[in-house]
Amino acid sequence: MCDTIVATGSVTKDGITLLGKNSDREPNEAQYVCRKPAMEHPDDGFVQCTYIRIPQVRKTHAVLLSRPFWMWGAEMGVNEHGLAIGNEAVFTRIPCRKADALTGMDLLRLALERGETAAQAVTIITELMKTHGQGGNCGYRNKMFYHNSYLLADPRETWLLETAGNHWAARKITGVYAISNRLTIENDWDIASEDLVSHAIRKGWCKSEADFSFARCYSDRLYTGFSFAKFRRGRAMDLLQSKSGRIGIPDMAEILRDHGASAAESWGPDQSWIQSTICNHAGFGPVRISQTTGSMISHLTAENAVHFFTGTAAPCTSTFKPVWIDTKWPLEDQEPSRYFDGASLFWKHELLHRTILNDFYPLLSDYQKDRDQLETLFFTRAIEMSGAEPNTRSAFVRDCFDQWMETENQWISRLKHQPVKRKCGLLYKMAWKKYNQTARLPMV
Repeated sequence: MCDTIVATGSVTKDGITLLGKNSDREPNEAQYVCRKPAMEHPDDGFVQCTYIRIPQVRKTHAVLLSRPFWMWGAEMGVNEHGLAIGNEAVFTRIPCRKADALTGMDLLRLALERGETAAQAVTIITELMKTHGQGGNCGYRNKMFYHNSYLLADPRETWLLETAGNHWAARKITGVYAISNRLTIENDWDIASEDLVSHAIRKGWCKSEADFSFARCYSDRLYTGFSFAKFRRGRAMDLLQSKSGRIGIPDMAEILRDHGASAAESWGPDQSWIQSTICNHAGFGPVRISQTTGSMISHLTAENAVHFFTGTAAPCTSTFKPVWIDTKWPLEDQEPSRYFDGASLFWKHELLHRTILNDFYPLLSDYQKDRDQLETLFFTRAIEMSGAEPNTRSAFVRDCFDQWMETENQWISRLKHQPVKRKCGLLYKMAWKKYNQTARLPMV
């Protein structure tokens, strides 16, 4: 499960559109932040996506992606034109195609590689869906089949696109908006697939055009209900609306770290049987199999847009670090795999993340203030550095990553020796013990 949020320039503190996403995948499904350069391709070229090969376009844009290590497609990303996209799984009445199709993550990456604006990206995704279909197994160890919704933002405009098979609806967004794992468009779209309404009428999902609602007619109520998307989206919208007119990068980070209105010192990720928080934590049982494995915030200026990625799981335990699409950073070339590797960005942080799970709030609070101060420095300086030359920004990014690695090593060393004040539930401990053994993680 995932959550994507946007605040357009009309409601942000500095008039710049902000887009953020939490990508929720399986706990050991390492996410990889990587860059791909702009490229020229032969006229008869093809591109191999996750499951199928499709014709390549003549030119692809430079992109910055966060993707599960085993996929071609990406959960979220940006391109050289300041276009940013985050997607969500949605569950609909249209049967999912189980093979030989483009995944929602493939469609997201293809849109970033081929589009310059949010509106163009909507057209690219819907045309590719029409030609090749969307589908295929989107799960890692646990098979999952679903359709997709997207928030697409550039420096000038933001669009919402929601799909059900080859049917879709899209509308332009102003102000704040959040999407989770459910359809949200009723009858207020700007553009839509030709037979969107007539198909629902033929199926008996509504009586007439006047009676039509995309979300109501096309949603699979059972799977949508078990995603608990209504609660997470409602919480995200409440937080965005409460800050409307003064939303900044720290506010987006705070929302992506949110554990709900009732979260307090006594809260811990072992206490619930459902996944109803924006910052998502895996646990025991068939419902709690997802974990936030990567997070992104994009500050979408017309030139040199700066982006903040964790590259790591659990944003509540992580640090957002600045990157530009034309800068390198330490550990960039260390692509993770399914097994622990202390040299990769994702797995390096798991030593801290999974230590904190032993006694969540006391251990998190031990270094949270230091983390927040470091992150505030990153946010402030990155905005100031956006007009600098690439070499200057690259040096700044390297310095930020070096600071993060040094301080995180100190946090890990310190927390290992902290006494456990509150023991986690047995089933929760069993679930994470299995995750750790499967990933060959050193004992934490």
